[in-house]
Amino acid sequence: LSDIYGFRVIVPFEDDCYRALGVIHRAWPMVPERFKDFISTPKSNNYRSLHTTVVGPGGLRIEMQIRTELMDRIAEDGVAAHWAYKNHSYGLDTEAMAAEGGRDPLQNLRHLVQVIEHGEGGEDWVEHAKLEMYLDQVFVFTPKGRLITLPRGGMALDFAYAVHTNVGDTAVGVKINGELKPMRTALQNGDVVEIIRGTKREAPADWRSLTVTGRARSAIRRHIRGAEREEFLRLGRATLEQTITKAGKSIDDVSLKPVLEVLAVATEADLFEAIGRGRISPIKVAEILFPSLAGKIKPAQQRKSIQDGRARLFVRGGGLTPGVSIHFGQCCTPLPGDRIVGILSPNKGLTVHTIDCEKLVEYADDDSVWQDLQWTPQAEQGAIGLVKLRATVKNGIGVLGQVTTLIGEAGGNIRNLNLTHRQEDFFDLSFDVEVQDAKHATMIMAALRTNPSVDTVERVKG
Repeated sequence: LSDIYGFRVIVPFEDDCYRALGVIHRAWPMVPERFKDFISTPKSNNYRSLHTTVVGPGGLRIEMQIRTELMDRIAEDGVAAHWAYKNHSYGLDTEAMAAEGGRDPLQNLRHLVQVIEHGEGGEDWVEHAKLEMYLDQVFVFTPKGRLITLPRGGMALDFAYAVHTNVGDTAVGVKINGELKPMRTALQNGDVVEIIRGTKREAPADWRSLTVTGRARSAIRRHIRGAEREEFLRLGRATLEQTITKAGKSIDDVSLKPVLEVLAVATEADLFEAIGRGRISPIKVAEILFPSLAGKIKPAQQRKSIQDGRARLFVRGGGLTPGVSIHFGQCCTPLPGDRIVGILSPNKGLTVHTIDCEKLVEYADDDSVWQDLQWTPQAEQGAIGLVKLRATVKNGIGVLGQVTTLIGEAGGNIRNLNLTHRQEDFFDLSFDVEVQDAKHATMIMAALRTNPSVDTVERVKG
């Protein structure tokens, strides 16, 4: 250790902490990298104090801790001291604290007693004390031994984004202590966490529910916005190229600079994105590029849409802006054969929902955004949709294999499978299955119901 001596200074009031700090720094030179202000920025366990290291007589380094009496009690006795101090007593009503949403301040002490009684020796309780010292934090490790600190309740994606944004953006699975686990598994002190990465992850918005840290949630929002922009950009460029090609022209023969100036758009990428979002008509752009085409380009009757990299589906509706982008609601995952309705938004284009989607309640009072839609016959030809299924099955040897085999034999392809809840006799399965249409999904559910080990199976919407 670099510190030779250590002193603790106890003062009456918080302001006195900073006055004492000034006196100390005027008397001896400070070591800059050793100053910590835990009063203005307390630790998550409510620890508050000023820490400074100065160079004293003879060049000796001296560490100083400056705090009030209350701060000292909290540092010595833990967060329970703060509660007791405010109530002028150290008699803790743990049930009342739990009822207020807090954590029993004696819980860690009970755990420590159990470790001492049943552990192998002193090393066990020392390790336990190190990990459980902070009530609101968990300490986990990367496979290489790097320590990552997370809020209690943190999950795999919180860990991934704490390691690096790129790790979070490409996370597709997790191993905890060498075992594959669901992404929603809450991490525990001492866990060794390994993130399984793909080349690219298409992050659904509901992945934010698998996080507790603001860093992870904001990173997922940025990732989704970036992926959404790329999709609109590709769609906009393809739509403009298709419009110009049908008019017998080529986009490669002209510069888009005049269009950017006329429409006051900063870059070509911004232009393509605006076309993809339905804010700018590709016909208008074509007429600016080729004035001789004014009034001669007819809007396409049907528009193709790409949803999350899946095969293209066709929808037909009246009154759509030419080139408007079409998306399928992740909330209800509509399939060809479902009764559908569209919600038109300036920022998102047209979002397709099933007629019974719970999300539609948000638009009940705004008739202007509704669009009547129906599937065209082409929608069922070679299309691939994703259906969310939930099943409760009996807990037995080989049951999971039977379920997956039934789905495969019925022509479905499982994209994702999670064991969401397990009891002694039953467990719940949640899985995403690629299907052709709504009838295909119904057929798969019927096949699952023929297995006596399957108690219930249903399609999940909303």
